[in-house]
Order: sequence, then structure tokens, then C-alpha cells
Amino acid sequence: MRQDRQPDELRIVGIETSFTKTKGGSVLISCGDTRVLCTALLEEGTMPFLKGTGKGWLTAEYAMLPSSTGNRKKRDGISKDGRSTEIQRLIGRSLRHAIDCQKLGENTIWIDCDVLQADGGTRTASITGAYIALAIGIKRWLAEGRLEVDPLVHSVAAVSVGIVDGEPMLDLCYIEDSHAQVDMNLVMDESGAFIELQGTGEGRAFTPNELDSLIALGKAGIAKLMELQKQAIES
Repeated sequence: MRQDRQPDELRIVGIETSFTKTKGGSVLISCGDTRVLCTALLEEGTMPFLKGTGKGWLTAEYAMLPSSTGNRKKRDGISKDGRSTEIQRLIGRSLRHAIDCQKLGENTIWIDCDVLQADGGTRTASITGAYIALAIGIKRWLAEGRLEVDPLVHSVAAVSVGIVDGEPMLDLCYIEDSHAQVDMNLVMDESGAFIELQGTGEGRAFTPNELDSLIALGKAGIAKLMELQKQAIES
């Protein structure tokens, strides 16, 4: 059993906007002891395969600082490890759902997520924080005339769920995640539709009823995260 919270409770979430001086949006998000710096920047010009279409693009990069884990992690170079590559693709797919790339014009939004401290759920914290940075950046670019129309069409947030010692739990920390029999990440929009659903039976297979329980936990957690996102963006 958890010592710090109930199985259906999120870790304490902290959101500090304008964490760095940037020409876009920046957010330091903490979920328990996981801390991620998320930034959004706008560049003129779109991807080569979209030139002449009037359509823009959003792409993401993800990295963990060497001191973000218990043992020093080798710094990512030009060639990232497979895990970082998979996570940054997930972040990019998730955040592209938030915008209408046609309304973006031939511009590119760069999302950067740098993990300062890792205690489980770095990919989900990155998505949740990056959406805030994106929304704040878009507000700024509209005010500055760098964008003509608002391309934001959906809210996006993410959370982890899992089965630990036979019990469904929301928002796993590292110890819980490393002992989970079932591990799952949910990415959703404000309508409750799934953008991404990643689930694995780490120690055993899981039943349809267990899947339903995990999805219900995730939906409730994401609804709370979206309320916190809204407050941060409005403030």
C-alpha cells in the first residue's frame, strides 16, 4: 500500500511558468520528485516535405540530464538512445494533436523537454508540461503578430497508471513503476478521446476488467491535470 497517498491520487503537481527567459513558452513541471523543463519555440519555415503547402509542423526533443537519475546517465549526443528517441516521438505525436498545422502557416514549433530529475513518469510529465508551454507560447506569438490565427484546437495531458501488487494505481513513482505487474501510459484530449495508449503486462497478462479500471483511473487523473494546466495558462 502507498504510504503518501491513495491509489487513485496524483502525486503533488507543481507548475512554474516563465521558468526561463525565452521568446516562447517555458514551464518547469514537477510531479512528485520528477521535474521536467519544457519549452516551446517558433521558427519561420516548415519541414522540407511541407514547403509550398502553407502548412506548418510541430516537433519535439527529449533528453535526461546526466544527474537526473541515481547513477549518472550518459549525456545524449547527436545519436540519442532508443528510449529517448521513442519518447520524443511520442511527445511530438501528442502535441501535434493539440494544433491545426494548417493554421500554423509555414512555421515550425519546437518542443524541448529536459528531465532535471527523474522519479517515474517523465514522458507523461513532459507531455503535460509541454502543452502548457505550447499554449503560453502561442498566446505570445499571436500578440506579437508572429502567428495570424490561433492554431490551438485541443488540450492534451498524460498520466501513467499501473497494477502494483495486484492493485490498480494512478501516477506511478519509480519504485512503483519498477515493481508494476502492468504498466500503462495514457495521453488524452479534453473530450476524453485517446491520443495514445501504451500498455504492457510486465509481470503478467491483464484482464479486460483491469484494463477498464486503469483507464478509469487515468481519465480521472487527466481531468485533474487539465484543470491545473488551465489555471497555469490563464495566470
